Amino acid sequence: MYDFTIVGAGIVGLSTAYKLSLKYPEAQILVLEKEDRVAAHQTGKNSGVIHSGIYYKPGSYKARNCVDGRLQLVDFCRKHGVAIDVCGKVIVATNEEEVPRLKKIFARGKENEIEGIEMIDAKRLKELEPHVRGVAAIHVPCAGIVDYAGVSRKLMELLEGGNGKVKFNSAVSNISNNGKQITIEAGGEKISSKYLVNCAGLYSDHVANFAGIHSPVKIVPFKGEYYELKPEAEYLVNDLIYPLPNPEFPFLGVHFTRMALGGIECGPNAVFAFKREGYKKLSFNIKETTETFNFPGFWKMARQHWRMGLDEYKRSFSKKAFVKGLQKLIPEVRVEHLRVSPSGIRAMALQPNGEILDDFYFEVVDRQIHVLNAPSPAATAGLAIGDEIVKKVEEHFPYQKAVQ
Repeated sequence: MYDFTIVGAGIVGLSTAYKLSLKYPEAQILVLEKEDRVAAHQTGKNSGVIHSGIYYKPGSYKARNCVDGRLQLVDFCRKHGVAIDVCGKVIVATNEEEVPRLKKIFARGKENEIEGIEMIDAKRLKELEPHVRGVAAIHVPCAGIVDYAGVSRKLMELLEGGNGKVKFNSAVSNISNNGKQITIEAGGEKISSKYLVNCAGLYSDHVANFAGIHSPVKIVPFKGEYYELKPEAEYLVNDLIYPLPNPEFPFLGVHFTRMALGGIECGPNAVFAFKREGYKKLSFNIKETTETFNFPGFWKMARQHWRMGLDEYKRSFSKKAFVKGLQKLIPEVRVEHLRVSPSGIRAMALQPNGEILDDFYFEVVDRQIHVLNAPSPAATAGLAIGDEIVKKVEEHFPYQKAVQ
């Protein structure tokens, strides 16, 4: 019998397992992963940005854990030789009408105690990013880039160097709880565990359902599509360049990102995905699409944001439209500068009233913790989320080592 079983070998699941192993060094810890590698989905298919914490509501899980997680992440990568660069970023106001919103973000960053941030004028912006067009910006020197898949592999290595194990090709199909232990059916076998932590990301609500937990929150997948600059156009970008985010939608807009392992990404947009792990343009799963369409919250959200949704689909199917969005920041970007880069899928948690759940969300029941929403900046905050889950274990579960 295992002491703790974690479902999902993304950065949140592996950080949780790692932090549990530090807190309980004698515990037997198992991580179940349905793929054949770690970081196969959201962790390994994003822009690799280390977020500062500047955007988030003060006092929220996001704000607290992003700053703490960022500091831990930087230390972890430097200690263990994972590719990282705290290169800084600029958040750009492209016209005078955007400046008041920029100042509000700056004030929030100060409230969240983001170190080193400063408002800069167009002249200073040109010094940092010569090809960007803007009237003002926020310079965020503590933002950066990292290889999140590399972080995940190192976490697995450290876990397996102790009493932990990662088991691949082990999709969970059922969970039962008799009050004394949990039985998990995964990969064709039954696994006994004292406690369970669900960090299944895009399928976290499904895993919760297997355990008999019917949360009102539903995961709705949104695809982020990227381009990358061809080598001859990489001179246009030094580090990280972001627009002002739309205050009504939890996406940060198309931006430019110098990647930790080389190259410069442009994007993403945000379009509804007809398959939770459908990375191709026309990926489709009728069962998953029907599940989403049968959820009332989806249609309430769609009615509220339909105009933005149409704009995002236009950028999805028109490279020229995508480039037009990028040109608001860098006018010199041209269609011929871009080539298609792999897409990612974001798990967006929707409530029945159509509102987007914009903070980390956990459900704790007998012997189980279900992480049902871990939106961006979850990768940045992963190690801090692991600490948060350890606290919940201490608070809710009387841990005693399982008898083998």
